[in-house]
Amino acid sequence: MNFGVPKAVGFLPAIRSIFADVLGDDDDPIPEPPAGLPGAVRAVATEAVNRLIDYQGPGYAQLYVARLRRFIGRRNVDDTVFAEIARLLVVRMAYDDAIRMAQLKLAEAEAGQGVPADDVRKLRLDELVSSLPETVADYALWILEYPGWLHLPVTLRFSAASRLGRRRLRIEASLRRWRLSSLRYARERAWVERWLHMIDRSLTKQPAAVAAVVATAEMVRGHGDDYARSLSDWNLIIDQLVKPTLEGALSCPDLAGGITEARAAANLDPRQDTLKRVIARIRERAGAGA
Repeated sequence: MNFGVPKAVGFLPAIRSIFADVLGDDDDPIPEPPAGLPGAVRAVATEAVNRLIDYQGPGYAQLYVARLRRFIGRRNVDDTVFAEIARLLVVRMAYDDAIRMAQLKLAEAEAGQGVPADDVRKLRLDELVSSLPETVADYALWILEYPGWLHLPVTLRFSAASRLGRRRLRIEASLRRWRLSSLRYARERAWVERWLHMIDRSLTKQPAAVAAVVATAEMVRGHGDDYARSLSDWNLIIDQLVKPTLEGALSCPDLAGGITEARAAANLDPRQDTLKRVIARIRERAGAGA
């Protein structure tokens, strides 16, 4: 099930962004943090809006504001939890792709504090291909899957040490105009919406577990193999523990404790064997309790 917004919603901002880049202007209004935010959350949201404008533009920052608005005035959302939602939401919306790596290196170079050291990043081939528009990426991934090349490592160097290097960075950073129509964005959008949906359900079904559900976003991080592994761990915990508990299919009164136990297991074993055993044990305890 796709919990994201319709594809056109992501495609149209991308088209607007193309023309904005050509004209050198972005006519989307700069959003303000929504009214009704607690003071501590407003400070986080203000910084997040600026970060997302730099990342993608004002239109993308508006999406952040709209996502925050759904938690204003909600029961069981205290200031600390709300601030964590605001903080982790911007981290996931400004996900770490090759375009962002180029943006950050270019900004570092233009800060005028000397020539920054080169950044060498190891990504995966499927990760790079997913930055293409969805229709192109889907076809390319299908071709790459047949010979088993999807997970091939790709080393990228981001350098501002020369004029040619900076020109390359500008070209790579300008590709942000396509980001909202990419397969990677569609997947990230669906991931964020699913995370927010789990928070919504927890507020109603298990308020004591809300903070733990919010904090699961910290699991998904990085790029390359680390990103793919952490996302797989997150989905396993949500699919096998959080979602069935919130839907009533699993009786787990201490969901927060179960999430904490599962996350600790995920850190121990990159192959998921330990995590799967721990989740199975939690589910057995829940069944015995029922």
